[in-house]
Order: sequence, then C-alpha cells, then structure tokens
Amino acid sequence: MKNIIITGTSRGIGFEMVKLFTEAGHNVLALSRNETPVLGLQLQNCNAFPCDITESTDISKVSEFIKENWKQVDVLINNSGSLANKSFSEITMDDFKRSYDVNVFGVAALTQAVLPFMGKKGHVVNVSSMGGIQGSLKFPGLSAYSSSKGALITLTELLAEEYKETGPSFNVLALGAVQTEMLEEAFPGYQAPLTALEMAGYIVDFSLNGNKFYNGKILQVSSSTP
Repeated sequence: MKNIIITGTSRGIGFEMVKLFTEAGHNVLALSRNETPVLGLQLQNCNAFPCDITESTDISKVSEFIKENWKQVDVLINNSGSLANKSFSEITMDDFKRSYDVNVFGVAALTQAVLPFMGKKGHVVNVSSMGGIQGSLKFPGLSAYSSSKGALITLTELLAEEYKETGPSFNVLALGAVQTEMLEEAFPGYQAPLTALEMAGYIVDFSLNGNKFYNGKILQVSSSTP
C-alpha cells in the first residue's frame, strides 16, 4: 500500500486515476480546485480538499496534511493542466501566465513542498504533452499550452539530475490526444484515440513501477507519427 498524491482530479485522467489507485488498495490525496466529484465517490482510502496549486496557502495545506496523516509520500503525479486554444494574435498575456502558473510554476511549488516527505524510492511523475516535444507535430492555437509543457519537460530533467543521488526519481510522460473534457472544450468535435480511463491505467502502472527502469526520462505516450 502506497501513499499517492494526484493533482487535477476533478475530471478526466486524474479522476479516473483516483478510482484505480483506491481500488488497488492505495491511499490517495486527490487535489483539485473542485473536490466535489471525488468526494462523491465516497472512497474510504481517499482524502480530497480544494487545492489551487498556484496558491501558496493551498500548497501549505498539503504539507500539513502529510505531516499529520502520512509522514511519507511514495508517488506524486502532477497531472493538473491549463489549456487555452487561441491564435497567437488573439491570445493574451493573462492566458500565457495562466498556462505557466498551472503547468510549470504550480508543479514546481507543489513538488518543492512534497519532496521533504519522499525517499529514494519515491517517484514524481509529471504529465506533459506531445506538443512540448521538440520536433513533434505542432497545432496552431497552442502557443501557451505547448510551450509551457515543453518547460515542464526540461524542469523534470533538471530535477532528476539534482536528486539522482538521494531520490526520488523524476520522469515525464508526454501524452498524445486523450478524450477528456479539457480536450473537448479546446477542440470541439475532435475524437481522440484513447479514453481517459485507458490513459489513467497506463499512468497508474507507470507511476508504481516506472522508476525501477527510468529516471529523468521523457516517455512519449502516443501512437501518432511523428
């Protein structure tokens, strides 16, 4: 039984991961600005409270929860994401800041808060996007989203290097298109090849076992070419 923290759990992949981890007997702390969907599941081995990872006061609540209840964290999955689909001529700097606040700065802040509770065998999994991979197919309208996900990839590599002697391990999954509410809102009518549950199953397995084989690696989780 492991202690798992997941962000972005109100819907989509994060919501499905909460169910899969708890069904397998693990303890889960589900973090999202909207905790209602997870609380509605009434899971005994799951805790959830409202948490905006861009707010320092909310990050402090996570540290306090760990101190009072767990003492140790085995897996941190930074799954939260903010996606704006706007042409570069129309996107605002507020849109850019929001993308980076959630996809980069919030991830960094939460990771920094959780690291003191993680040991050498711990695993931090950052969820990025194929759009952040150099040389991958790029989509117009995703200048803020994809560039921020590229920054997250580089951050993961840097942290893996910095903590390679003491742990935990850091890896990043660059996901292709997944049929989630966030995708539907950004690209109405687009049909992705994978469901949120299918991708959640992959991430759950990787988070529990991937650090035995990888550290500081970018895994492209996509069947598309390039």
